[in-house]
Amino acid sequence: MAAKLILSMNGGVLREYALDKERITIGRKPHCDIVIDNLAVSGEHAAIVTILNDSFLEDLDSTNGTLVNGAVIKRHFLQSNDVIEIGKYILKYLNDQKIQSTAADFEKTMVFRKSSRIASATPVKADQYEMTGKLMSAEQPQSAPAENTSELRQPAPVTVSPEKAPDSQQKIGVIQILIGPNAGKELELVKSLTTVGKSGLQVVVFTRRPSGYFITHVEGAKYPNLNGKPLDDQPRQLNEHDIIELAGVKMEFYIKS
Repeated sequence: MAAKLILSMNGGVLREYALDKERITIGRKPHCDIVIDNLAVSGEHAAIVTILNDSFLEDLDSTNGTLVNGAVIKRHFLQSNDVIEIGKYILKYLNDQKIQSTAADFEKTMVFRKSSRIASATPVKADQYEMTGKLMSAEQPQSAPAENTSELRQPAPVTVSPEKAPDSQQKIGVIQILIGPNAGKELELVKSLTTVGKSGLQVVVFTRRPSGYFITHVEGAKYPNLNGKPLDDQPRQLNEHDIIELAGVKMEFYIKS
């Protein structure tokens, strides 16, 4: 069963929305998937990207901002029962399947394969290596129709052309840990999207596109570093031997030969 949002205002439930396609937009403009006809809501206020059982909320530079559980966010990795506030409206995120899979999948330590590549650096504390991650592939089913309310207008369907899938002949990118007891272990970035990090601290998404690999910060108040400089909110293309510092772990990106 797909994750869903329950829209309410002043304690009254207005309707439910299934997160049954990859990207769902929220805003005042009629082309948005969830239309909230209120002046406190920006034309394109926020978006939710869902990949398999995981959903990411992003504020689209709205005028009045987006809150999750009372805190202003730019990007947020959604957990079941999170409360999203947009103006005077409440969107509660529910994902029963995520509750069942979180402990077994996302919160377990990422399994890296030992590489023959040599890496050496100054060790750091062992507790800095509690990274988590999960491989995911993008899907884009169609959204279900919605009803009208006095405050909401259902937009006409919008056709979105999905990005071309990575070429099966495209060389595989790899991230490899450089320091500490896990030095030399690596993860091949074979899927369209791969999340890496520690939930609640720092999480990034590695995206495999026909034009190459990109890294995007999706969760955490502090941005990870790329080659010694902090990332921002925009995707950054990765180059051979880029150095990433994420959740206290230093790793290198390279293309598998």
